[in-house]
Amino acid sequence: MNIEEYREYCISKKGVTESFPFGKLPDVLVFKVLGKMFTATDIASFKAISVKCDPDDVDTLRKTYTAVAPPSYMSKKHWNKILMDHSIPDTLIKQWIDDSYNLVIKKLPVRDRDKLKE
Repeated sequence: MNIEEYREYCISKKGVTESFPFGKLPDVLVFKVLGKMFTATDIASFKAISVKCDPDDVDTLRKTYTAVAPPSYMSKKHWNKILMDHSIPDTLIKQWIDDSYNLVIKKLPVRDRDKLKE
């Protein structure tokens, strides 16, 4: 997966916006669903992406895949960094992006979740 494929996959999801919200990290592209972040990457290098994870799965994924590690700037309990070194199939990376997106949606108020169904 390259940066263009990653961006297209993320932005195609319902209710998603993209932005560069971190002034001190101007190259960090963030994807949000209804204002809540579900994935991010540094577009200058695209060495890794960060995705939200079920806390019960975080450590298992890190132990199972050498390309999965704790993130630098996010909660290590709820997020994983995935190294984009081509050791993990794109289908699995997409699944983790989907899982991240769905975890965020699950935490949204019902009225916001209903907006995504329209």
